Amino acid sequence: MAKKLVKPGAFIATGRRKKSVARVRLYPGSGVVTVNGKTVEEYFSTDALVAIAKQPLTLLSKQNDYDVVVNVFGGGIAGQAGAVCHGLARALVLASETYKPELKAAGLLTRDSRMKERKKYGLKKARKAPQFSKR
Repeated sequence: MAKKLVKPGAFIATGRRKKSVARVRLYPGSGVVTVNGKTVEEYFSTDALVAIAKQPLTLLSKQNDYDVVVNVFGGGIAGQAGAVCHGLARALVLASETYKPELKAAGLLTRDSRMKERKKYGLKKARKAPQFSKR
């Protein structure tokens, strides 16, 4: 399998959330955001998820300054939106260090460490126990 060459001038970063991993490439451009070959609106069906994915660009008012190409996999659609947000924030910091204080203050550079708790033996889920019967 041939490795694709990245265009020069690209800023590459990785974002994670729950089980999702997003590889983000940021190019100077006109504001086109592509996720897994589709537009961000097509891929993330709800407006709330689109807003989460584009949050770093919206916060910095740079929606029309950069083209974003994202490859995201793993987890569910909400976790993927969070991973895209995290990766995009990291890529923007690589593009310009001046964005860092604002993104850090908004908490977009911090990896959300909350994960699903593992199931324990004797229980139905992580904490849900079978119904107790006294007799």
